[in-house]
Amino acid sequence: MEETSPAIDQAGGPGGWPCVAIERRQKGSLVEQIVAAISAMVGRRELRVGTKMPSVRQFAKCNGISTFTVVEAYDRLVTLGLLSSRRGSGYFVARQDLPAVLLPATLQATPNAIDALTADLYSGTSEALPVGAGWLPPEWYGEDTILDAVRQAMRIPAARLRGYGHPLGFPTLRQQMAASLSDELFPVEAEQILLTHGATHAFDLVLRTLTKPGDTVFVEDPGYSNLLSLIRHHGCIAVGIPRGEHGLDLDALAQQAAQMQPKLMFVNTVLQNPLGTSLSAAQAHRLLALAEQFDFWLVEDDIYRELAPRGEASLAAMDGLRRVIRVGSFSKTLSPVLRVGSISASASLIPELLRVKMLAGLTTSEINERAVYHAITARPYKRMVDKLVTQLDAGRERAMASLREVGMTLLARPRGGMFVSAGWHDAPTPDWNGKTIADQALKHGILLSPCDFFMLRAPEAIWFRFNVAYADHPQLLNFLRRICRQ
Repeated sequence: MEETSPAIDQAGGPGGWPCVAIERRQKGSLVEQIVAAISAMVGRRELRVGTKMPSVRQFAKCNGISTFTVVEAYDRLVTLGLLSSRRGSGYFVARQDLPAVLLPATLQATPNAIDALTADLYSGTSEALPVGAGWLPPEWYGEDTILDAVRQAMRIPAARLRGYGHPLGFPTLRQQMAASLSDELFPVEAEQILLTHGATHAFDLVLRTLTKPGDTVFVEDPGYSNLLSLIRHHGCIAVGIPRGEHGLDLDALAQQAAQMQPKLMFVNTVLQNPLGTSLSAAQAHRLLALAEQFDFWLVEDDIYRELAPRGEASLAAMDGLRRVIRVGSFSKTLSPVLRVGSISASASLIPELLRVKMLAGLTTSEINERAVYHAITARPYKRMVDKLVTQLDAGRERAMASLREVGMTLLARPRGGMFVSAGWHDAPTPDWNGKTIADQALKHGILLSPCDFFMLRAPEAIWFRFNVAYADHPQLLNFLRRICRQ
């Protein structure tokens, strides 16, 4: 079925400017529909260069949407070069032509049965092969160590059942984490560590604390899929900085920072999701220098560090938590079901993060935090992590060999971790993209995570993020072979 861009209601709104006929049940965000509609009008020459756009308030009222949504859509159109913003005057059409390279990214809206927040990618209860999931088989973790830790945590003193737990998180776990981080990475006090319900909760608290709607937030492109949705949910403008096999495009970052004045940037220094690569020390130093030059925060997503080779670059260690906020998690070395993450930040920032945490949900689960403490202080823990890394290394080599064997090309050679990203430069069938293939896979009992989940730019090729625990499974490989033959 041929897809069309959002319709324009010619009946008009304020000043005779047409309203966008928004379909709220349609796949794709309201922002994407607005961007697509205005881009189509520019492409059809219905909007001439110099045309003044409705004010944010007028557009929101005409279309029955939030002003935050309009701000994000207008700012994205400015980033695409289709609109310009004049201080005190508003937004104007900046160009008449619509470059072909923008058309697929702007106008494409393919309905699909799977998206980046599909519950089966996280629940672990689906019968589908979880090739695109971010968790490992239970037997890859130290099941006995984890279950014993949970049993010990349940022996919580009766007196502790009367309270909510410490707002910063279980004090003994924070003290243990502070000692470990101080030994291995950088000096930190327990009072500089705030425990969270996993890393995504930590990202949410940082955004709630440091940004307001309309702020620009830099992310890696490709990068963590849920983070992109979270930034937009907060009314911020997500701007992608290209990341490839050799790291971040720091020249592009400098250029964008000069134009966009970002509030903060999220970055996976080590074993980046989805590429599995790590920044060099030289790149990390330059990134810190750019953050200093353009005055933005760096949020270091450091959840894969225990799975990485020792000695990899650490922004938090280089910076000493002055401009860097470090986010950690135990989901990748213990079990994602425990939902314990952390924020390490400057002593001056922690009180505000704590206030926002309490406003949003009071405290985190002391029982979960006690379980994590018992697990990481147990004698088998280090051996368990070493075994996990060995399994991941072997699984990754099998995955890369299997994916090459079915004709796929790696985006990058990972330095470790859980993921391999690979795909095709040419679509097996011209009308297909990552999401349509993921739909086909779902019908065959396979959960895939396509490139569309991880990118702000239009993908130049079709690729997927593969979990190395499942990427050499015959069910997957047979499916990929059938796709290639079509």
